[in-house]
Amino acid sequence: MIPISDDNPTVRLPVMTIVILVALAVVWLFVQDGGFDQRQLAFSICNLGLVPGELSGMAPLGSGIPITRTLSCVIDAERINWFTPVISMFLHGSWAHLLGNALFLWVFGNNIEDVMGGARFLAFYLICGLAAAAVHVLVDPSSPVPTVGASGAISGVMGAYLLLYPRVRVRMLFIFLIFFKIIPLPAWLVLIWWFGLQLLMGLPQLSTAGDLTGGTAVWAHVGGFVAGALLIRLFERPDLVERRRAILLQRGLLAVPR
Repeated sequence: MIPISDDNPTVRLPVMTIVILVALAVVWLFVQDGGFDQRQLAFSICNLGLVPGELSGMAPLGSGIPITRTLSCVIDAERINWFTPVISMFLHGSWAHLLGNALFLWVFGNNIEDVMGGARFLAFYLICGLAAAAVHVLVDPSSPVPTVGASGAISGVMGAYLLLYPRVRVRMLFIFLIFFKIIPLPAWLVLIWWFGLQLLMGLPQLSTAGDLTGGTAVWAHVGGFVAGALLIRLFERPDLVERRRAILLQRGLLAVPR
């Protein structure tokens, strides 16, 4: 299931959402070389990605983990490691990784920014990303595996969306082998299903002492989602909520109760 749009109009141009999307694209193209240079991609992931064992100091210095057939990520104690929880939010591992995150952010982010304003939305986004990173590190603090991607922060946006717009219809693209179908589903069903899937995928990691080598930081998704759901009421602006409600009512578009 892939979300492609929702029935939730915005009343303000989502400037900060667009800025974040542009930043993700710029970093991918100019820092990670668009994935075309595998050595540069590996370098960016190893040196700028979040490595739990480097932050905790629990991974042996000088130890390495293969990232390609010829390259390994080596544990170090560089000062930049302390900034990787933020830097890693703007890095990705492939075009599919980037485009998938961008799609989720666009579908769910514009409506969250609509009730926060740009500055608050950016702060909310970054805090959710940091919460996601913290949970990821706590699950296995000695892991030498680098993690990159905006999905932890975007999970926070999705958690906020569940609280604000549970009955909004989200158009989901279903792919059955060679057949495609778009089905509108209520946001609560889409988001709870997605969250439950992250929990189901994450439970085996707990039973294997936090093995994070599976490629997806599902506990970061869980942490970001929960953070977003808990923080949304703190970050939403009542004046923007009422302004949005009044404008949608005036336009005859208030079909989606909060």
